[in-house]
Amino acid sequence: MSAHVVVVGSTNLDLVVTTPQLPRPGETVLGENFRTVPGGKGANQAVAAARAGAACDFVGAVGDDAFGTQLRASLVGAGVDVRGLRTVPGASGVALIAVDRDAENFIVVAPGANGALTELDAADRSAIAAADVLLLQLEVPLSTVVRAAGWARAEGTTVVLNAAPAAVLPAELLELVDVLVVNEHEAAVVAGVFSADPPVLLDALLELVPRVVLTLGARGAAYGDRRGLRLTVPAPRIDAVDTTAAGDAFTGALAVGWAERGGAVTEDTVTASLRWACAAGAACAQRPGASTALPERAAIDALHDATYRGTP
Repeated sequence: MSAHVVVVGSTNLDLVVTTPQLPRPGETVLGENFRTVPGGKGANQAVAAARAGAACDFVGAVGDDAFGTQLRASLVGAGVDVRGLRTVPGASGVALIAVDRDAENFIVVAPGANGALTELDAADRSAIAAADVLLLQLEVPLSTVVRAAGWARAEGTTVVLNAAPAAVLPAELLELVDVLVVNEHEAAVVAGVFSADPPVLLDALLELVPRVVLTLGARGAAYGDRRGLRLTVPAPRIDAVDTTAAGDAFTGALAVGWAERGGAVTEDTVTASLRWACAAGAACAQRPGASTALPERAAIDALHDATYRGTP
């Protein structure tokens, strides 16, 4: 089935510098290359979902500056429906990103216009009601995330929350989440535990939400739910160039894969969705940039088939 995904989230212009090594506190290092790339977790995941084959609507905000014009055009060019994208006075969101030669990165975000996304109008609510999946992150006001999740729950739309940046989440949001997607650091913060052991993290998170996808970087992803299903999927082996948006590629593709399987939660469907999402994340990491590196469906399929075909 064709997937319909709505993303309520952030859009930023990424200002990216490559450098031999990431600076320590108080240290200045000489960078190498500089580029500007449309990004933001919300916009990245919307582009990822659209390129993975979904009909995708984006609800967000940009400023009335040149960055805002660039960000809107980038979403339109990726095939994302931007009728829910507001233009507000002031600066658009900006992310300052440094990437080292090992493809590791650090990111500092100035939210700008993203902070103005404080209401959902009738058109936004209608789009959420018609969608298979509502995809959320934490780079817009938390009250808006809660409001969107509540509307999705009332309308029977699956709520997928990527809890990034890491934060302790209120109970009113957690009780609305169908699938929580987190990396190991985010998992520890959300669960309030000090452990790097995936089974421990899954057990703690499942006290809060019914289903958890734990991303493990080059090790793949793990899944757990309250029915007792646990599984781990390895990632494709690649030479990573830039991991900046790999998590967004994974999450966007996961939302598409989940929707295309009708939300069915069996070992086979979850395994298939996770493998496809891992292939998307790995395909993204093979290219530099954020939204510019997000893979098309054909690239995801090719890496997926090369890695998992013939695997039980």
